[in-house]
Amino acid sequence: MIKRTLLLGGLAASLAIAMPAMASESALARIKQSGTLKLGYRENSMPFSFVGDDKQPRGYSVDLCRIVAEDLGKQLELPKLDVRWVPVTAQSRFEALKSGAIDLECGNTTQTLSRRADFDFSLMTFIDGAGLLFRDGEAPSSPEATKGQRVAVVAGTTTEKTLEDLIKAGKLDVHLLKVADHDAAMQALKDKTATAYAADRTVLITTALVRGQGQAFALATLQFSYEPYGLAMRRDADFRLAVDRTLARLYRSGEISPILGRWFGQLGKPNDALQAMFLLNGLPE
Repeated sequence: MIKRTLLLGGLAASLAIAMPAMASESALARIKQSGTLKLGYRENSMPFSFVGDDKQPRGYSVDLCRIVAEDLGKQLELPKLDVRWVPVTAQSRFEALKSGAIDLECGNTTQTLSRRADFDFSLMTFIDGAGLLFRDGEAPSSPEATKGQRVAVVAGTTTEKTLEDLIKAGKLDVHLLKVADHDAAMQALKDKTATAYAADRTVLITTALVRGQGQAFALATLQFSYEPYGLAMRRDADFRLAVDRTLARLYRSGEISPILGRWFGQLGKPNDALQAMFLLNGLPE
């Protein structure tokens, strides 16, 4: 009995020692200790996250993350928070989170239940849906008319998975051309390697406007997925709350409006779904 009591006492002491060490591994504690916040960004996912002419990260999600960084610096009472921008791709973004190469991913990443099993996501930041971009005059009149099309899609995206599921279910008969990024997909469409380019509709429109080089394109009316974006991070409730606090304030106060206008103004007013998203996610303190 005495021996068992000693063993239990030793175990309790070990746990007592281990608990502070585990707590110190939280994102907020790590950021405060290092004075550095590592933000992941996409290099060509316009208008959400891309490299500008000045070679700096730009975009809607990048702006949101900059404001999150400002608020984190104040919350952690740091005289200066060093923000380190780390490029990631659709294929590498989740591994970068797992390895600690980045603390927060600032792109157009769709929240799904399977992804939420392994990662945390912020409040929703945008709503989109996947579609198809064609060269002008070549958009099909119906889903059935897409049969046999060669569709360029970025590997590692929810659009890729959605298309694969539709093909497997016999609801879509196309051939997928998997590429590394949106620039490669756009180039495949322009040089006729692909007959269509599949991605979220806002990305398609913006990429066509900016990267189209005067060439005309047509966006098919077909929308085949629901894409609720969020800022992705490792599982950490306190860090997620800190990020959500900033986003909720932006939505609640209306400060999100000029940020939206900067990146989506040329596309017109936010649709009803997006306006409802901001209203529902503007949580009170």
